[in-house]
Amino acid sequence: MDSPSRAALLKHARAAQDRAYAPYSGFRVGAAVETDDGAVYTGVNVENASYGLSICAERVALCAAVAAGARRISAVAVVAGDAGGAPCGACRQFLAEFGDAATTVTFYDGGAPTTLTLADLLPHPFGLEASPEG
Repeated sequence: MDSPSRAALLKHARAAQDRAYAPYSGFRVGAAVETDDGAVYTGVNVENASYGLSICAERVALCAAVAAGARRISAVAVVAGDAGGAPCGACRQFLAEFGDAATTVTFYDGGAPTTLTLADLLPHPFGLEASPEG
């Protein structure tokens, strides 16, 4: 993914961040996923009083894409809090289900945007090919 596309995806994630529901932590996250056909879907973190029921922005964005019929993603952008942060382990595995090793993930790390591949973020994901039945 080239820099202008990366910047546009980050802009979508930042716009979504304003709609996050984070009354408990105050840590607002926005995410945008781009599908293989170029469509963009956004999501926000949604917290719950039963904190384990909260859901991350990355998974919300990906669920929106899947609900619209998408099955492959090519890029992800995440805007988290003020200092940034990379996707959590659960989100990395969730993204790996619909991306591949070359899928790019852009996030802010210490104020500067960082782009890594899913292979860099999650070198050994679970998958059907690793399953005894798959």
